[in-house]
Amino acid sequence: MNLGPRLGDFADTAAVLEQLDLVITVDTAVAHLAGALGRKVWVVMPFAADWRWLLDRETSPWYPSMRLFRQPRPGAWEPVFSDVRKALREELNLKSARPVVI
Repeated sequence: MNLGPRLGDFADTAAVLEQLDLVITVDTAVAHLAGALGRKVWVVMPFAADWRWLLDRETSPWYPSMRLFRQPRPGAWEPVFSDVRKALREELNLKSARPVVI
């Protein structure tokens, strides 16, 4: 369901985020908001991410509930989403080989 047209401001977005068990995003505004709310959030990031995300780490010192998924090299998205799929399987305790669609 696309809630975008119903969200007027960050308060609306925060209300939606509060209802989620996990936020997976490429949008850093949503990532910061989810992190500030203490929601579990995974951020998919390009190789040359903004300086605030630091280097060579999967966590954020500012948001303990955040996990970072970075490109290993410019343009390499497949390894990133492979890592996200693997982490999501672990998060959901999926032991079978059935696909997780993201």
